[in-house]
Amino acid sequence: MNSEMLSYIKKDSPIHKLTGATKLIIFLLWSIASMITYDTRLLVGMLIIGIISFKISKIEFREVSFILYFIMIFLLLNAVMIFVFAPEQGVQIYGSRTVLIHLIGPYTITLEQLFYELNVVLKYFAAIPMALLFILTTDPSEFAASLNKIGISYKAAYSISIALRYIPDIQKDYKDIAFAQQARGIDLSNKEKFFKRIKNAASILMPLIFSSLERIDKISIAMELRAFGNQKKRTWYKRKDFTKNDYISILLCTLLVLVSIILIKVDGGRFYNPFI
Repeated sequence: MNSEMLSYIKKDSPIHKLTGATKLIIFLLWSIASMITYDTRLLVGMLIIGIISFKISKIEFREVSFILYFIMIFLLLNAVMIFVFAPEQGVQIYGSRTVLIHLIGPYTITLEQLFYELNVVLKYFAAIPMALLFILTTDPSEFAASLNKIGISYKAAYSISIALRYIPDIQKDYKDIAFAQQARGIDLSNKEKFFKRIKNAASILMPLIFSSLERIDKISIAMELRAFGNQKKRTWYKRKDFTKNDYISILLCTLLVLVSIILIKVDGGRFYNPFI
């Protein structure tokens, strides 16, 4: 696992060479396409493209394994909760009822419900690769420069850059505080009971908040001493120009959104219904 989760991982790949603004636009277009459709065929295609993009980025599974396992647990819990609170949602959507197993009371496993929940899971899995790629392949400094280039105020762009840089800083502070607490005898290992570990982990929260506030104060003072914000424009050390690959990537994702809109008309709604 990467020592710093959800932070920029420097690699030499075509995806890393795209500008930060391009990757942001791609992520937004990709998210829109995955949100507006429940067409299984399109979602599976987006998932495959996302996996291929991850392969092209040269980011290894072990570097993101923890966050992926966490997301899978969340998706499993989400699927269970959907069945608990709306066991007939798929039946209502697809207009048919194919019973597989009757459990108890109102809870019956139907083929339509399983297909509906499969689509819900696919929507997440279709969007997750691009979200991770955006975070893991985007240099915060270059991202701020590219945002400023497309017209966003350099103050706002720099704020976003600082926020992205702050993620690994928080992780580092958390580890340092956790090690200090363990040196004082507070057990955070698997040897301790689960709820006791949660209580002990909570003791890290207040030192983490104070260290974060101190870091924010230092950054603010440093920016004020350098007269940050006094000028209307600024130069950027890591500025990139848009290339042919940037324009092609944005165009392809725009076409993907158009395909998702067209499929709504073809399917007669957001849901692809194979039970007709």
